[in-house]
Amino acid sequence: MSSRAPRLLLINPNTTAAMTRLMLGVARAAAAPATRLTAVTGRFGARYIASRAAAAIAGHAALDALARHHGAHDVVVLACFGDPGLLALREFSPKPVIGMAEASMRMAARRGRFSIVTGGERWGPMIGELAALLGLDRNLARVRTVAPTGADIARDPEAAHDLLVRACREAATKDKAKSVILGGAGLAGIAAKIQPRVPVPVIDSTVAVVKTAEALAGKKGMRDPFGPTPAVETISLSPGLAKALR
Repeated sequence: MSSRAPRLLLINPNTTAAMTRLMLGVARAAAAPATRLTAVTGRFGARYIASRAAAAIAGHAALDALARHHGAHDVVVLACFGDPGLLALREFSPKPVIGMAEASMRMAARRGRFSIVTGGERWGPMIGELAALLGLDRNLARVRTVAPTGADIARDPEAAHDLLVRACREAATKDKAKSVILGGAGLAGIAAKIQPRVPVPVIDSTVAVVKTAEALAGKKGMRDPFGPTPAVETISLSPGLAKALR
C-alpha cells in the first residue's frame, strides 16, 4: 500500500443515489480510518441493473463517470456486482480498477470452493460468465439467485433476511461451499447481520472490494496490459468522455 492514505473512487453505475449512499456508508465502516472515499452515481441508465441490456448501458455510464471524476484518486472501484464495463474501465484508467464481483470472488477463492447469493434471476448466468472470463469459475460452486432484485432488498432489507439466510445455508450444505458471497449493491451491510445464522463465512461484496482496493493503492496491478486506450474519434458522447477518448 502507498505510504499515504489511499484515495478510492467508487463508481456506482446504477442510477439510484440512495444505493450509492448505502454502499458508501458500508464502505466507510469497513475502510481504514485514513482512507479517503469518493462515491459517484451513474448519470444515465437503469435505476438498478438487472439485465444484460441494463449492464451494457451501465458500462458506458461507468466510463462516463470516470471521465467526469478523473482527478486525484489511487484506485477506481466499480461498485456494482456483476462488474459491467470492468475491462473497458481498466483499459481507460491510468490507475488500478477493481470490480465488486471480481474482488469478492478472488477473496472467496482463497478459501476454496464458494457460492454466490444475489438478487435477480438474470444475474445467474451473467455472473457465471464473468467468473469464467476472470478465470475464477474453477472455485465457483453455484450462483444462487433469489426472486427479489437487489433494489427490492435495499428498500426493505430486513424482510429479505430469512430468504437470504436460507439461500446461504443451502450454499453451505448442498454446494459444499467454504464461503458464500452476498453480492450486490443493494445488499451492502446485510452479510454481517445474517452471519450468525450461516455456518460458513459470508462475504459482503462492498467490504471485499474496499479492502481489495486499499491493498491495490500505489501498486501497478489491475490495469490493461496494452496500456491506455488509443485515441478514438467519437460521435454524440458526453463532452468529458469524448475528450478523454481523444
